[in-house]
Amino acid sequence: MTSETHAGARPMRADARRNYERLLATARTAFAEHGTGASLEDVARVAGVGIGTLYRHFPNRYALISAVFEEAVTELLDRSRALLDAPQPCSALVAWLRDIITHASEYRGLSRALMSASQDAGSALARCSAPMRAAGQALLSRAQESGAVRRDVSITDLLQLTNAIALAAEETPSDPELADRLLHLTLRGLTAP
Repeated sequence: MTSETHAGARPMRADARRNYERLLATARTAFAEHGTGASLEDVARVAGVGIGTLYRHFPNRYALISAVFEEAVTELLDRSRALLDAPQPCSALVAWLRDIITHASEYRGLSRALMSASQDAGSALARCSAPMRAAGQALLSRAQESGAVRRDVSITDLLQLTNAIALAAEETPSDPELADRLLHLTLRGLTAP
């Protein structure tokens, strides 16, 4: 969904578009500072709108998280396309997974939200992750075709593991190397013998 249309329906009025943009900017800041569990009432208040206006634009927390995460998804999709031509397919896959962990760490609680949303295919956040799965599948398939990654590895499992690594790193801020260590451990289990 862009700021020009609301849920793909029709163009928004100028005041509605301004409210939408203010809500997104405020939510981005609130999620970065307080995590994805930040108070939606506070987001609306700081954006200068009522809670009803927030819910007209974003019917639930996942819809708001999805809209905030949309920019990062676009960057990650662009990065996956750039990595498709990398000379070492497994290294390209690892670089992309590391990028996902980095992006997830920008918003405390995002990894947990992504993991729970993956169980609800109809949620806004799960719809946001569909293009990510497709991009990851392209990188994974290339790594599997090169013989570097086992054939029985699925992108769904790999993304869940990536989110779990990001969550573990989030829960252990005193160990900044944890995400890299866990990613390397995971990759040892993925690689073909």
